[in-house]
Parts: sequence; C-alpha cells; structure tokens
Amino acid sequence: MRRLGKDAVAGVVLGVESVPDGLASGLLAGVNPLAGLYAYMFGTLGGAVFTSSAYMAVQGTGAMGIIVADVPAVHGANDPAKALFTLAMLTGVIMVAAGLLRLGFVLRFVPNSVMVAFLSAVGVNIVLGQLSNFTGYEGNGVNRVLRALDTILHPGRLDWQSVATGAATILLILLFERTRIGTFGLVVAVVITSIAVPLLGWTGVRVVNDISEVPNALPTPVLPDFGIIPALLIPALALAFVGLLQGAAISAGFPNPDGKYPDASRDFIGQGAGNLTSGIFQGMPVGGSVSGTSLNRAAGARSRLSLIIAAVVMAIVVMAFADVVGQIVMPALAGLLMLIGLRTVKPASLQAVWRTGSIQKAVLACTFTLTMLIPLQYAVLAGVGLAVILHVIRQSNQVTIKRWQLDDDGNVVETDPPAVLSADEVVVLQPYGSLYFAAARVLEDQLPAPSEGNSVVIIRLRGREQLDTTFLGVLRRYAEALRADGSKLMLVSATDRVQKQLRVAGLTDLIEVYSGDERVGASTRRAYDDAIAWIHRG
Repeated sequence: MRRLGKDAVAGVVLGVESVPDGLASGLLAGVNPLAGLYAYMFGTLGGAVFTSSAYMAVQGTGAMGIIVADVPAVHGANDPAKALFTLAMLTGVIMVAAGLLRLGFVLRFVPNSVMVAFLSAVGVNIVLGQLSNFTGYEGNGVNRVLRALDTILHPGRLDWQSVATGAATILLILLFERTRIGTFGLVVAVVITSIAVPLLGWTGVRVVNDISEVPNALPTPVLPDFGIIPALLIPALALAFVGLLQGAAISAGFPNPDGKYPDASRDFIGQGAGNLTSGIFQGMPVGGSVSGTSLNRAAGARSRLSLIIAAVVMAIVVMAFADVVGQIVMPALAGLLMLIGLRTVKPASLQAVWRTGSIQKAVLACTFTLTMLIPLQYAVLAGVGLAVILHVIRQSNQVTIKRWQLDDDGNVVETDPPAVLSADEVVVLQPYGSLYFAAARVLEDQLPAPSEGNSVVIIRLRGREQLDTTFLGVLRRYAEALRADGSKLMLVSATDRVQKQLRVAGLTDLIEVYSGDERVGASTRRAYDDAIAWIHRG
C-alpha cells in the first residue's frame, strides 16, 4: 500500500503539471494547444504500458515541438489537424520499427557536438518562437530570427498587458522554485496570472479558448490520412530520430526499481506506442521527456503505475475543469516555454565542445546556424551528415604505415618505411588507421616504390575483418608493380573473410596470403622466412 501511495502522489503531481505543459507544447508546435494536451495524456498512457523503463514519461518535448512547427505539410495542409495526427502515427510506426529491429546502434553515429548545437539552437528557437504569444504582436519574416528582429524593432505595436502577464509568470515560477512548492510552482504561477488578468480587466490578453474551445470530454479516435504520408516521411524520420535520442538518454540515466537499466530497444517500442496512441486520439508527436521523467521520479514514483495515474488525472482535469483550462492566458504559457527554452541552452556544454578541436567547432557552428535558419527536420539530419563527412575526411588523413624491424634483443622497432625499395630487401609494413575507400589512396602514396628488383614487401592485416574494394584495388596495383620489377607482395594475418575477399577479387594469383592465428607475429615470422628464402633463390 505504501508503494501504491507513492505512485498515486507522483501521478497526481505529474498529471496536474502536465496540463499547462501539454497546452504549452501545442502552442510551441504552432498547432491547437489541445493537441499538445491530448499528446501528453495519451502519450503518457501508451508509453507506460510498453516501455522497459518504469519511469519514462512519453510526452511532448521542446525539440519535437519545434520540428512540428517547421513542417509545411502539416500547417499548409487542407486539414492541418488530421495531418498532425497522421504525423504522430507515422512517427510511432518508425519508432516501433526501430525498436523491433534493435537499431539503437544507429544513435552512436550522432556526435555530441551535433546534439549540443541542436538542443541549444532549439532552446533559442523556443524563445524566439514564443515572442508573438508573449508580446501579442506577430512579427514579419521568413524565419524566427527575422520575426524576432521585427518584433524588437516595433515596440509600439506590442501589447504591454500581454508582456506584463508573461513576465509575471516567469518571475512567479522563479520565485516558487525557491520555496517548498518547487517545480509545481509553474502550475501555480500559470493559475495566478490566469486569474489576475480578468480581475485587472485586461480583455486584450488572449486565452486558450480564443484559439479553440476546450470540450469537457475526451477526444474520439481518428484514422490517419494515408494520402499525405509521403510528404510527412522526412519530418517523421527526423522526429523519430530526435525522440529516440532523447529517450536513449533516459534509458541510460534512470535505472528501474530493481537497479537494472531499461532495454533501450523496448523503450523505442514504448515511445512508438505512445505516438500511435497520441495520434489516434488527436495528439501531436511525443517522445521520452527528460523533464517529465525527472519530475515523476522526484515526486516519489515507484513503478509505471504513476504514469497511468498521471494520464487519468489529466483526463479528469479536462472533463471536470474544461472551462477553467480554457481560460488559461496565452502569455503565461509563452512565458513558461521561454523559461524552458533558456534553460535548454547549456553554455558550459557549448564551451566544452568548442574547445575540443577544429572539427567539433565546425560541426557545432554549422549545426547551430542551420537549426536557426532552416526547418529543424533538415537541420538535424544535415548536422549528422556533416559530422560523418568531416569524420571521414579526418580518418582518411590519419592513416599511416610503419616499418617493423627487429633490434638485437628481438624487440620490434617501428620506423618510417623507405621511399624506395632496395635490392634483396624484405620490408614488413604495419598500416594504422582505417583502410576504407577515402583512406586507401592516402595509404597508397606511403608505400615504398619498386626500384631494383628481387625484394619482398609484407603487409600485416591483423585485426582487419573486411577490406574495402578501393583498398583491394590498391593491393592489385601495388602487387602488379612489384611483379613487373621482379619483386613480390605478401599479406599476413589475414582472416578467413579477408582471404575470401582476396579470392573473389582474383588477387591470390598475385599475392601470397598467410593466415593468422592466436599467436601474434607467428604468421609474420613465417612470411619473413619464406621471403628470405625466395630472395636467396632469386
């Protein structure tokens, strides 16, 4: 019973706080705030049933909300609401597929520099994107930066009652956070300012009901619009990618009650289920929410029952207090979002990445700039692509070859390889770095050139499980050049897979291949002895 009591308390806290959060999430995405509220309600419920994590709150996130705000296929559709629900369901299908296929390894290809830049730019975008709701003036411009600049340049067009309402909300949240109320203070702050506005007679301040009436009933299920799916595919992929990244951080940071960490792939499935449930019940896309999960855990949750209770609490609030929810003032929600956006920017993390190196600087700067200027679903993918390209370039420039020689005590000594082979010489070469296509040509330039004939070059391939076709081409050209000079090429420590590649490529007639085993250096010694014997016979 004690465990049930703690889950009940945590569920009530999370459920009540999720009401203004959900409305704000819809506002952030530029859609009906109710879509955000329904997403919190049904995303939390669907995720609670299927995630491996006992604490993960599957709700709207700032990054996903900003991405939705930049999807023209939603906002420009004949039926924007149905397009939004379809986007949520499509995102859910992708997430479930990623979980079933155990594609968590793909997240390893996202460097920290991309995520730090992306999330920081998302924070700035959240602040800029809420200026219109905060000030009551809709700035002009093709993106948030230009619209924000237009707002700043026209202070006379601002509704200062809205500004005062939003500013008061921020100040109250900061004040309550220093008291025993803690994070629950954001709910209290929104309630206070929403009550104060009509008491002050500020009729020009917009409320939720000005956008859409809040019904005192739960939403009915809807079907997706299959015809719009092709236009939503890239945004859905970007949403799934970002959602799974944030969810993976929760999986790694919040162990279950038994002390074991959740299965990230099953959490992928749970987030997908949350999106499917959200979309079916007229909600927007959702993902693992770090803030929601942290609140749930801090409030004393002991199991996933707390999440189910939170969803029920949200449903009760909507059905019993629809009129009250409809009177929440928009600048208060905007102020809440702007505070969240400011806290999303992590100057220390930006500084740490900036100091790491030139590659990280380039990725950080480009990803941040792109996220500010172009739709986010393209910015995050462009950032990952840029990071991969720069990594390939860096790796290709780091491949080196060293010559192995034995000193008088039998120790291996590494030296630079000769530029040109001498007659009757055996040269053992050890390549370091990646041997994929971009690096193969760099390595080719470092190979000693044939010259006086009757020499042998031995290249060690220990630890190489697969050879790129470009590198196979380098081996062919080098072996042919050595043969034309009366010399030969040997490969040692080749695995069965590498030997098969060499046979398929027709290189075993040009190159002598020695299998490797558990004894390090044994195959190299055999090849070296055979090379000496071959030179003496020549």
